[in-house]
Amino acid sequence: MGRILLLVELKGGNDGLNTLVPYADPKYRELRPGLGVAREHVLLLDEKVGLHDKLEPLMESWKAKDLAILQGVGYPYPNRSHFRSIEIWDTASAASQTLSEGWIAQAFQGTSLPKGAAVDSIVADTNALPVTGPSLRTIVMQDAENFLRQAETMKERGGKADAGNPALRHVLAVRQEINAAAAGLRDKLRAAPAPAHAYNQDSGLGRQLDLATRLLAARVQVVAIKVAMGGFDTHANQAQTHERLLGVLASGLATLRKNLIAANLWNEVVVMTYSEFGRRARQNASGGTDHGSAAPQFVMGGGVKGGLHGAYPSLTDLQDGDLRHTVDFRSVFTSVAQGCWGLQRDFGLRQPQRLDFLT
Repeated sequence: MGRILLLVELKGGNDGLNTLVPYADPKYRELRPGLGVAREHVLLLDEKVGLHDKLEPLMESWKAKDLAILQGVGYPYPNRSHFRSIEIWDTASAASQTLSEGWIAQAFQGTSLPKGAAVDSIVADTNALPVTGPSLRTIVMQDAENFLRQAETMKERGGKADAGNPALRHVLAVRQEINAAAAGLRDKLRAAPAPAHAYNQDSGLGRQLDLATRLLAARVQVVAIKVAMGGFDTHANQAQTHERLLGVLASGLATLRKNLIAANLWNEVVVMTYSEFGRRARQNASGGTDHGSAAPQFVMGGGVKGGLHGAYPSLTDLQDGDLRHTVDFRSVFTSVAQGCWGLQRDFGLRQPQRLDFLT
């Protein structure tokens, strides 16, 4: 079955420069005199870059070499619209192209997934686009308790009252399959052990990661689970907001790692963050940053080759005030499709970059 991808969407455009900080570059201080992260608040990873110190919970993973940081990920002709740019990422399209199928659904086109499972992917937030397409059966489950209540009320209905209508017969069959999948998930979730380490239930991300952990512990046979965290559109007074968000993210991911190690699942899962874009290199007049382009991604898991991958974008060679990407995100997806599911996909790139972050 391969590994399960746990996608973590950072909604709003995470500021990559203050996440993976180029602390040794004097240009960074020049571009962000008030917003730059002070060196004493940077966790040094090498002689050039370090993590914001609110990401300290991730250092255990970094030291264990199961955290990969992909630098400068983006795409040509970057779009600065939230809606369009996240669509580009979610469908692995070129900037000039509109696709309706998600990149994970595209990866599984023409493959046969186990029919007994009845569900192929689970989304614990509102954006299901990466797994949208005819090749995947997806359940959106934002709240485990609510889902369990709904699953209880679903009655098994056969397709007997279709009156010879093929379209109605199909609808009834699909509904029956969904009801069966919901009932199966309900039973598995009920039987799953509680996570060994408690998540912060005050945060939406904590609740979603709790659900993801229970699904993984229940051995639900899916190819992907998606969670999300909002608030990253930091146009004004960014410092405090971004610090808080990074703290919540790091705490959640560190707890997830501990739980999956405790459940002996860490080698079976690849965790990957992504955001629609990074922020502009220069701070704005409101103590924040505007929509930009390239940014880093975190990839974690027992089968991840830890360390820095790709090149940090230049702060002196900007494109319209934005960082030039050094890694095309579709090359990342190519590596994930191969490393998680053993699928050879190029997502429209003629020559995807070889990225060696998965064993």
